[in-house]
Parts: sequence; structure tokens; C-alpha cells
Amino acid sequence: MSNSFVKINSLSVSKILADFIKNELLPGLDIKEKEFWDGFEKNINELAPINRKLLETRETLQSEIDLWLKKNKNENFNKKNYKNFLIEIGYLKKEGKDFTIDTKNLDEEISSIAGPQLVVPIMNSRYTLNAANARWVSLYDSLYGTDIIESEETGSQKYDPLRGQEVIKYARKFLNNYFPISNIHWKNITGFKVENNCLKIIKDDKAYELVDDNKFIGFRGDNNNPSTIILENNNLKVEIIINPKAFSAVQDAAGISDIIIESAISTICDNEDSVAAVDAEDKVLCYRNWLGLMKGNLKSIFEKDGKTLERKLNPDRSYINRENKKDKLHGRSLLLIRNVGHLMTNSAIILDDGSEVPEGIMDAFITTAAAMHDLKRKGNSRTGSIYIVKPKMHGPDETAFADEIFSKVEEVLKLKKNTIKCGIMDEERRTSVNLKECIRTLRSRVFFINTGFLDRTGDEMHTSMEAGPMIKKGDMKKSKWISAYESNNVDVGIKCGFSGVAQIGKGMWAMPDKMKDMIDQKISHLEAGANCAWVPSPTAASLHAMHYHKINIFDQHKKLKSNTSNYIDDLLTIPIADRPNWSKEEINNEISNSAQTILGYVVRWVDQGIGCSKVPDINNIGLMEDRATLRISSQHIANWLHHGICSNRQVLEILKKMAKIVDEQNQYDSNYEKMSPKFDKSISFKAACELIFHGKSQPSGYTEPLLHLNRTIKKS
Repeated sequence: MSNSFVKINSLSVSKILADFIKNELLPGLDIKEKEFWDGFEKNINELAPINRKLLETRETLQSEIDLWLKKNKNENFNKKNYKNFLIEIGYLKKEGKDFTIDTKNLDEEISSIAGPQLVVPIMNSRYTLNAANARWVSLYDSLYGTDIIESEETGSQKYDPLRGQEVIKYARKFLNNYFPISNIHWKNITGFKVENNCLKIIKDDKAYELVDDNKFIGFRGDNNNPSTIILENNNLKVEIIINPKAFSAVQDAAGISDIIIESAISTICDNEDSVAAVDAEDKVLCYRNWLGLMKGNLKSIFEKDGKTLERKLNPDRSYINRENKKDKLHGRSLLLIRNVGHLMTNSAIILDDGSEVPEGIMDAFITTAAAMHDLKRKGNSRTGSIYIVKPKMHGPDETAFADEIFSKVEEVLKLKKNTIKCGIMDEERRTSVNLKECIRTLRSRVFFINTGFLDRTGDEMHTSMEAGPMIKKGDMKKSKWISAYESNNVDVGIKCGFSGVAQIGKGMWAMPDKMKDMIDQKISHLEAGANCAWVPSPTAASLHAMHYHKINIFDQHKKLKSNTSNYIDDLLTIPIADRPNWSKEEINNEISNSAQTILGYVVRWVDQGIGCSKVPDINNIGLMEDRATLRISSQHIANWLHHGICSNRQVLEILKKMAKIVDEQNQYDSNYEKMSPKFDKSISFKAACELIFHGKSQPSGYTEPLLHLNRTIKKS
């Protein structure tokens, strides 16, 4: 960890960051180093006090809510009085007149193509490149490698031809559903040719056509012997690869060797919940990867199975369109950058009053400057926009502050106003209940609203900590407020004119090994009106993409437009357990499950700097864990402790028991440091305990302050 600083005006800047900005970030831009730092210094001195004031408002509101709930819980609780109280203290804002957003210059991946959205930790260049390249993914590989295809042989390294045949059957059924051929099934065809700008599908010597010929958009190869056929449905492309010599096509009469499906339409490159970036060294690693993506030259060289491999960004995909002219399909996912929220500061820059720089403001300047390299080459956004996702904002005052930050950044970096587009994470309670007014503050920048069940639940529990013991975590998804939350997000988005303009998103599928369940369940996100939803991997993206072929989301929006429901009362329904009579075994099981995932995640975060992990739960199901999942688990136990459902001693005993299990789960990781039996020597075990036992006092229940503190101690 570098402690070397250089003085730039009144700022003390970590040398590693100053060198990165001077030698890597600014060269090639029309911004001189002095201009950058003069503008940064001026604006950080104006913005930092506003940032601090907003955080003080959070604490003031929370204290007032705590006091009210203490006085009015149980039999004294009256929802109407509670709502009036929230209005009085300025927590719940009065809704203004109806309006529609007027964001300009949005790419088609935001406005007109509905599809899966990947989230990837920007700290890991290899994962980031895989995500950027996940615009196009093999459906054959995705089906073969997951539990969607059932077969007796599992885990074998050898190719199973019977399993391969099941993959082909499944893929043919997909084609038959969304690209039907007149008078013949896809499984019976023997070839293709392109004649008079139309696709001819051959069975022996007879030619057939698609029921909807407009779904054919082009090909590669020779007209009479194409190597690829390109189709389109609901604005999503599908490439049928024809290579009779490939092993996957040996038993295929048409010689089809693969189906490449347009998958991750957009990708969030994450500086926030999925990374462990605590200082200048870490932040520069994140910024450098983002800069490489925006310049188009990011590479990752790594060892796999004894071979040295290189990853880089895929090129665009050339083809011949149906007018017989050369054309191209965009080769990569549209890349968005998620900055951190308003809470955290970072030691990378020290202000003249001795305080650390607000990390979200530093992110805004540096990630925007990096994205300016793309404005010249248009390798990512072809419309000249920079997409920043802003998380963990509480209410319209804080979203308005994000707009102010971006305006200042645009002035310093000489960008046209509203070049920076803002995605609103609707994951805090004060944002959910004021969503329309939050959007209003960003009506010319907003490109995305997205629900986050886990963070939203964590904030619900922290905000309502004094109301009583919360229901079990597993019951949260069936509670009244969560249903209202998800519906309200879509309803407000549609009423504010998002359909066909901006994204209305849904949250992550957290079980990367359970793809069959995802196929069965995640279509509900589209039925509810989301035109993008989060997935944990390129494989999951390709499989979830099939849902967007089944449902035309813009038709779905038209059906939902007439909704007249008002969700505020349900949104304010607190999910407390009514006179809980859980047994000791039930309580221990609930705490054990949370404790295991907390420990499994925290031990990698603190000891190894891994911000996103697949952690087995108590039933040995691998779950994607990040800071949002950590927040809900730690807040849940903290709530039960506060209301006497369990004791400190009981929780500590369970933590020690589960730490031994986590140690066993990680026994083959050469970098892993055991927590047991010397619990008092483990920084990670201490951090996990603090997250629970000090959970009630953490700002908004966030985990970042304690994680950052303990990771910094570990690094030093």
C-alpha cells in the first residue's frame, strides 16, 4: 500500500494516483494536467461540504424515525400517523406534476434492445473482458455446461454425444418457437442458401422460407453455401453457424455446429459492491481497467490448464446484409460504469482541511475523463454518451446532488451538458417512496432505474430497526412492501416515459449453478415490465436472453401503462414478525445460514481483497455474495439481537462454529488464512463480528466502513 503523496495546489494526492492521471488518463484528451487539478480542487472544495451535509441529514432522519418508532410500536403503531410523521420530517416528499424524461443521445442498447445486463467487478481485468465480450455467447456451450440439460454423466471432461444431442434438440426447439419455417420443423432441414435477398431453407432438394421473412437480416460466406445465417427477433440477433466438419455438427444433417445468441446487451463495470478497493493502489487498478476498456486496448494475460492465454476486446462482427451489402454488428456489450455512492471517502486524496476526498466525487471526475477517450473512437457509445450508474442515493436531494456533481465534471472536462447519463439504483427506502421526484431531478440525464432487493431489504431493516423483530430473510420476498417496491419501480418508470427510451431494470439471479431454476423463474422480471435484468455470468446472460425472445417487453409496457395503483402505503408496511414464536432450533438455523455466508464473504474480502464471491449457504447451494447480501445478513442478525430474539453469546458461538465450516470449504485455496481456532488473531473473523454486533450503529446499515477499515489494517 503506497503512502507517498505529492502536493497539488491545496490537495495531497497519492503519487500512484497523480502519476496515473498525468501519464495515462489525460494524454490524448484536450485537458491539461493543471486544468484538471485546478478544476478538481475548486469543485471538490465546493461539493465536499454539501456531501457531508447530506450524510448528516440521513443520520438526523434516522434518529427521528428511531424515536418515533420506539414511542409508537406494537399496539400504538398507526400507519396513517406514521406516514404523516414522515411527511413532517421531510422524509416523504410531496409528488409534483406528471412529466416525462427528456434524456437525449441514448444508444439502442438502452432504448430499443431489451436484454440481460451483466455486472462485473472492474478490479478484475479478465472477468471484465469476458463480460464486455459476452454480447455474443454460444447457446450450445451454455446449454451443455449447465443443469438445463439433464444427463446421467455429470462432471466428465469427455464430450458426451448423448448430452450433445439433447443440446441440439433444445436449440432446435428455440429456433422453431421464434423463427418458425413454413411447413417444416427446424430439426428436419438439411441446408441453407440466400437467393434474391431471401433466406431459403433446404430439405433435400426442396426450398422453404421463414414464416416471417423479415426476421432474416444477413449471412456470411457464399450465397449458395453460407457459413452463418443471421436472424432477428424482438431486436435480438441470433447467428446460426454452419460448419459440417465441426464435431458438434457430425450428426447434423444441416451442418449446424453452433448457435451464437446475442446475450449481455449491456454490462455494468462495477467500482462498488463487487470490488474491495480501499486505497489509491486499489482505485488506480479499477480506473486503469476502465480506461483500457474506453481506449479499446485492455488486455489480460493468464495461465489456464498449463497454457498462457490472452483476453482482449472482441471486434465488431462483419456480415452481408440482405441487400447484399457489407455491414457490421456491434461486437461488445454496451459498457456502463458504476461509481460509489455518497457515503465513503478515500485516502487517495487528502483535502486542505485534512479530510479524505469523497470517493464518489473522485470517481465522477476520473471515470468520466477515461470515458472521454471513447467519445473520440466511438467503440462503446456510438451516440456520444457516458453512462454512470449511481448507487445508494437516499431521496431527491441526493439525486439532485449527483446531477450537480456531473454538471461540475462536465464544466471542468469541457463536455457538453448532459453528456454524462445517470442510472438511478432504486435500492434505498427514501428513494423508493420518492422515486418519481428522484427521477425528476435527473430527467435530462437518467437512462436507467433498477431495483436491488438485497440492499433495499437491508435499508428497510435498518430504517425500521426500532419497530420490532424482522421476519425471516426467506420470507422477505413474500412480504407486502417488496411486492409494492418492485411494482412501483416499473409503474413510475413507465409513467415517466422510460419505455423505448431508458432501462427499467430488475435485480440479480444469485445462484449461478441453478440455471434451470433461472429459466423457470426469471421470466417473471419481463412479465413485470423490466427491459433489463441482472445476471452473474456470460452463460446466464445467453440463457436469460431466450426470455426476451419470448416476450416483447415494449408490448408488455403498453399493457402495464393503464395501471392506476398507488403503492406508497404498501411500501411503508414494515416487515416485522407479529408475536414471533420461533423455536430455538429455527432461530439457530436462521442465524447459522446468515453467519456462514457473512464469514464466507468477509474472509475473502478482508484477507484477499476479493469483492464478489460464490459462497455456499447452509444447504451447500452456491450463492453470489457481495456487499448488498452482506448488508441484509448482518442487519438481520443485528435486528434480532436488538429485540432479544437471540443473545450475543448465542450468535458468537454460532459464528465460531460456522467459521470452522468456512475454513473447511476453503481448505484447497492456497491463499486462504484460517479463522479457527485462533479467532482472536483473525482480522476477518473480527470484521464479521463487528458487522453484526455493531450493525445497528452503522450508517444506514452499510458494511463499507467496517470492511474498509479491516481491509486497510490487513494490507498494512
